[in-house]
Amino acid sequence: MTAAEPMSSERLVTLPGHFHGFALMHIAMRRDAARLAAAARSANLGSPERIGAWWRGLRDVIDWHHHSEDEILWPELRRAVPSFAAAAAALDGDHAGLDKAMDTVGAALAPGAPATALVPAADAFGGLLRDHLATEEHVVFPAFTELGEQRYLALERRLLRTAPPRVLGHLQPWMFDAADPTSAAHVAATIPPPVRLLGRTVLRRRYERLLAPVVRHTGPVPPPRPKEKR
Repeated sequence: MTAAEPMSSERLVTLPGHFHGFALMHIAMRRDAARLAAAARSANLGSPERIGAWWRGLRDVIDWHHHSEDEILWPELRRAVPSFAAAAAALDGDHAGLDKAMDTVGAALAPGAPATALVPAADAFGGLLRDHLATEEHVVFPAFTELGEQRYLALERRLLRTAPPRVLGHLQPWMFDAADPTSAAHVAATIPPPVRLLGRTVLRRRYERLLAPVVRHTGPVPPPRPKEKR
């Protein structure tokens, strides 16, 4: 990691290991925004509502992630890291904007929605999401560094305790889907063994059933190419 290479979930090598759980969630969000856009353009998809259950699982995770940030993470960082409050102004309104974009996607996936509605809805959501994540990481990763590893990990455990059961059941296989093996192994090591086993078996099979209509009609989405250094 160098001053010329800012910390980013798009370049995991720039991040300390204890950030990787947070980073894998951002990677999974970008991956699924790409899947949604590919599904919207698939001539084989048929009725968009076929991927509605998969989308609702994704939205549940994103909603929880954002609410836990707004209600716990940002207030704690404002208290613990003096520089965070001013920097966080760059994030004002982002979550509300993403909520509206996700509402539009949900409407495009509803029964009876026009087939032409999904492509622009998916594109708008994907664009907003990518811009938001890039801005957020520019602000929060330096704050996480200043917080220190032990305080950060304690805060992360506090955030996880706020996840509703439907999110906890989705989170582990969703985060590890096509994830960097080294990063996934690092994060998995922090999960209690019985929970880790459940994530690799029952929860993974349930997740794969939700994902099947998306992959069946679009194929696996390749990871985005790394951004060129400027």
